[in-house]
Amino acid sequence: MPDIFDKLQPIVQRYQEIETLMAQPDVAADYSRLQELNRERSSMEDFVGIDAQHRKLGDEQSDLRALVHEGGDADFLAMAQSELAEVESSLAALSEQLKLALLPRDPNDDRDVIVEIHSAAGGQEASLFAGDLYRMYQRYAQVLGWAVEILDSNPSDLGGFNRIAFSVDGQHAYSQLKFEAGVHRVQRVPETETQGRIHTSTVTVAVLPQADEVEVDIKDDDLRIDIYHAGGHGGQNVNKVATAVRIVHEPSGLVVVCQDERSQYKNKSKAMTILRSRLFAAEQNRQQVAISTSRKAQIGSGDRSEKMRTYNYPQDRITDHRIGSSVHGIQRVMDGGLGHLIDQLITNDQALRLEAVTA
Repeated sequence: MPDIFDKLQPIVQRYQEIETLMAQPDVAADYSRLQELNRERSSMEDFVGIDAQHRKLGDEQSDLRALVHEGGDADFLAMAQSELAEVESSLAALSEQLKLALLPRDPNDDRDVIVEIHSAAGGQEASLFAGDLYRMYQRYAQVLGWAVEILDSNPSDLGGFNRIAFSVDGQHAYSQLKFEAGVHRVQRVPETETQGRIHTSTVTVAVLPQADEVEVDIKDDDLRIDIYHAGGHGGQNVNKVATAVRIVHEPSGLVVVCQDERSQYKNKSKAMTILRSRLFAAEQNRQQVAISTSRKAQIGSGDRSEKMRTYNYPQDRITDHRIGSSVHGIQRVMDGGLGHLIDQLITNDQALRLEAVTA
């Protein structure tokens, strides 16, 4: 019977080929080719690690089996048998790990992301919660050593955000954050509520994989770019210099606005980053599920009934409705302790895909 670990041989061989290619001067000088190879290599690193661990455990297993076969002192034999059982248990666990690793991967898992948060139902309270979610993701990113940069924002009067878009750059960022897309519902007593009544509000979150310039061909003729004076927060500069940028991609109808920076060039650069990622996600979704845009699929209408997660402050409970799981300790999660919830969602996704493959 073929051993599942035999599947690692061509992967490790390809990994070694890629390392050789990346060391060649002509490849190193070709940015797009180098980036493509680096992404492919990154997708194989887990397999290379499993292969190394399998070889190590295999050698230990062979040595221990030989010792057991030779027999000898009863205490020594018992110790060898105990260690052999541990090694074989580790090999069985590694086999299960490999089964999961061999599942078809999301090709975007290793990408950086752009997260867009919009307040939906609930007025100012929704805007305040949009700000809370932004800070939650910012702190979660900080825990993992990821870099966060605000691309565009529209602050609300009370300190939240009507909308905010930001980039998250870090290893496997999309694989961790893609499950955050959808409608987040909050139930709590707003600071502005004088009667102590609990309000229900919603915020929508879209998570887009960042696209490289070479992956999305945007023609200058397809763009309408408007420069104007920024409004809202931003100090005196917004009234003196026209730095805000609005880009309309006419073939798709997508509109991106950036006004946070004092530099027109920086605002345009950030707007193009958002536009490129939206177009990339929309094209992928057209290929996969024949829908118009990634954002429409991810966030729905923002109605209170369309929720993927509920944050119930009076009961100090967060419930993820997709997996039917609840955790207590809202403040810990909002302070960046999001890892446990994300791990549950990843495990559930893996189990569903493994079930589909083995059915």
